Amino acid sequence: MTFKLAIVGRPNVGKSTLFNRLVGKRLALVDDQPGVTRDLREGAARLGDLRFTVIDTAGLEEATDESLQGRMRRLTERAVDEADICLFIIDAREGIVGGDQFFAEILRKRARHVILAANKAEGRAGEGGFYDAYSLGLGEPVQLSAEHGEGMEDLYRRLQELRPEVERADEEAGMLPRIDDSVDEDGNAAPIPEGRPIQIAVVGRPNAGKSTLINRIIGEDRLLTGPEAGITRDAISVNTIWDGQPYRIFDTAGMRKRAKVQEKLEKLSVSDGLRAVKFAEVVVILLDVQIPFEQQDLRIADLAEREGRAVVIAINKWDLEDEKSEKAKALREAATRLLPQLKGAPVVWVSAATGRGLDKLQQAIRDAHATWNSRISTARLNRWLADEISAHPPPAPGGRRIRLRYMTQIKTRPPTFVLFCSVPDALPDSYKRFLVNGLRRDFDMPGTPIRLFLRAGENPYKDKKKRQPNTLDKHR
Repeated sequence: MTFKLAIVGRPNVGKSTLFNRLVGKRLALVDDQPGVTRDLREGAARLGDLRFTVIDTAGLEEATDESLQGRMRRLTERAVDEADICLFIIDAREGIVGGDQFFAEILRKRARHVILAANKAEGRAGEGGFYDAYSLGLGEPVQLSAEHGEGMEDLYRRLQELRPEVERADEEAGMLPRIDDSVDEDGNAAPIPEGRPIQIAVVGRPNAGKSTLINRIIGEDRLLTGPEAGITRDAISVNTIWDGQPYRIFDTAGMRKRAKVQEKLEKLSVSDGLRAVKFAEVVVILLDVQIPFEQQDLRIADLAEREGRAVVIAINKWDLEDEKSEKAKALREAATRLLPQLKGAPVVWVSAATGRGLDKLQQAIRDAHATWNSRISTARLNRWLADEISAHPPPAPGGRRIRLRYMTQIKTRPPTFVLFCSVPDALPDSYKRFLVNGLRRDFDMPGTPIRLFLRAGENPYKDKKKRQPNTLDKHR
């Protein structure tokens, strides 16, 4: 059974706490202050034998204008329209307030099915509010304590009662299964399952236009946007089909310099964004054309490289730039100079506001993803290694010659290689960088992180099968 359950209610009634309990992970930020959640967040929920999609929403506000609260309310109303069931949460300790009555009317008009729940109902402090909930006219309330896990059986029974009416054939949301990224001697690896979405994280400083860009890609105002910096707080994921290719796109909170990240909530938001980078396969670093390549941008790029993710650099607000030719040349030179660890990473120019350049961005993402999955046979690698040794022999520290004996690729995502040599600890880092740059250049792997590990010993496969002689032998 798969259905959509939207958790709605006033700010700070415990919606995100219940969301985390249902998905079994701390996906949504939780804090004592109201208004932490601003976007819609979906997760794969599990309650007994029920499997369903749960949506965490922003606290319902009475504002209807273009303010931040008004835009948050419209997002929540859209979640109500899309959901099969709305779980309306009230705070049993506070009892029924005017806002609860107001939004009960909205749910009566717009929701397909409503389950009323009185949260924080543990102990005597919540008894009065629980009985008051009957006055909303939404049926018998479920007595819950999301924090302590009480009342989950009652919630399960109510969902089961609605099961025949809301059953639908939606594919269950959730994290994608891991791909086998190992590579054999011939450069073969497990194929990527057909239809599997490419996972993207859009990262950058606050107000670079990340949410606006994602809304433009998916063709709807799915994520909350506006002129205020720092609107996005959670790392929100959305699924979409972009020109026939499925994608899962993570929108992240803007990452500021560590010295400026002082509030507890912002620290949680930045941490959530860092986690999204780990989930992603391709990281789109979104820069503001007016202030590109600040220190924080470089730190974000370095994080993506350390995590081994493919990287695409997107320069946003390109429609505001007058001297495009000169600016583009300067930015490409800056990328090469400031990001040597991502040499050759694609740089594309986009306008999230107008949609300009999105076709080139998508092609760059696809190319970066394909490069990230690059596979090279051992035979090709060792022919290449022989030529590199011949043209640029490794140094001989202290007069001791270092023999480079054998190279093989052990995995993809990112491309990872092992080089067997006589004295691994003696090979300088500069020569390792020389080999990595050569791999990137000669096997067409621009921009993607490349891992090269050194091991002592001979060819580990020589006793398993007779290896055909190649040009590398003359260097032994």
